[in-house]
Amino acid sequence: MFKFISFGSGSSGNCYYLYTENGGILIDLGIGTRKLKNHFVDYGLNYFSGIKAILVTHDHADHIKSVGSISKKFEIPVYATRPVHSGLDSNVCMRSKITHDRRMYVQPGVSFKIDDFNITPFAVPHNSTDNAGYMIEHNGVVFSLLTDVGHITDEIASVIRRTNYLVIEANYDPQMLEVGPYPYYLKERIRSGSGHLSNLFCAEALVANHTDNLRHIWLCHLSEENNKPEIALQCVVDALENAGIKTGDSLPVEVLRRKLPTGIFDLV
Repeated sequence: MFKFISFGSGSSGNCYYLYTENGGILIDLGIGTRKLKNHFVDYGLNYFSGIKAILVTHDHADHIKSVGSISKKFEIPVYATRPVHSGLDSNVCMRSKITHDRRMYVQPGVSFKIDDFNITPFAVPHNSTDNAGYMIEHNGVVFSLLTDVGHITDEIASVIRRTNYLVIEANYDPQMLEVGPYPYYLKERIRSGSGHLSNLFCAEALVANHTDNLRHIWLCHLSEENNKPEIALQCVVDALENAGIKTGDSLPVEVLRRKLPTGIFDLV
């Protein structure tokens, strides 16, 4: 058994859960603790002992809001790069800090194990203290998550080619961003090489690095102001289909909702 749920994806709060019959790991925790508990109850999951670890991608508020409080309350270790841990210490949005005995330091390219999971962090360019994606393997099945992606690096491309189940950012539509309400400096930061990944760049990365091993794609972290789910989905599906890559039943492509959880996905 290997399953995946998204509890929220976007600037309102990011939180993803992977689990097996022996427990699971959270990737980011930018939603409230009460909301997380309610989600676990709704899905019949063991909230208190089921969470074995929290993996943190980077130190922006929408990814870390409840990391410290959940870690402290349930004595859950937190895995992040050393710069991200420093960023967590200084971020006022995370009021409860991680105790030293719960801090676990990871390095890009250096794999480690948590129970049933073999995890490999990899570097992701973004305008945060640091940013890591995570490639997670269980019984030969590979799940990867990369969010807040300034641009596709060679390392990221290699991860996509090795992945069966992929969560990848499709943050903005270039035209919507251009004519939208954001000030010029913020538009430039978003579309810079250390900002976010557009629908088009996401689609190009998927086409360029597609393999027959890829079984499911989820588009994450869509901007509320500069994107729409139907626009992101159409851009990616059209690019794949135009490249001769069949979607639908052959390769499902879905958009993760900003504030609502998904169903439970079986990773088989």
